[in-house]
Amino acid sequence: MAAWTADELDRIGTAEELNLQSQRGDGSLRDPVTMWVVRDGDDVYVRSVKGSQGPWFRGTRARLAGRIRAGGVDKDVAFVDVGDPGETTPRVDEAYRTKYGHYPADIFGSVVTPQAKEATIRLVPR
Repeated sequence: MAAWTADELDRIGTAEELNLQSQRGDGSLRDPVTMWVVRDGDDVYVRSVKGSQGPWFRGTRARLAGRIRAGGVDKDVAFVDVGDPGETTPRVDEAYRTKYGHYPADIFGSVVTPQAKEATIRLVPR
């Protein structure tokens, strides 16, 4: 798989929001969904606040591919499930806390619930 460039990581990592379009089974793109995005080292992550039942999250399961736009970066991506949640989840939690922890608890708290943590996706450039 391809890797993010340093510039892409910086731009996505500092963007307040990301637009995500998952690919349907026929290859067309779904309507964009706006969400928070975090960077952990050379990896980029998003979470579904509604967990695996969130409509956009379910859409990522059709082809495990789509397109993102954030910080001026427009890129085709693969949606990769987090391999070892025990190792990755605390780091992603901390990335969310650092970037978005200034929001009120009822808003920020939605990305660190157990259901959101279980619906963490790593975005990998294609």
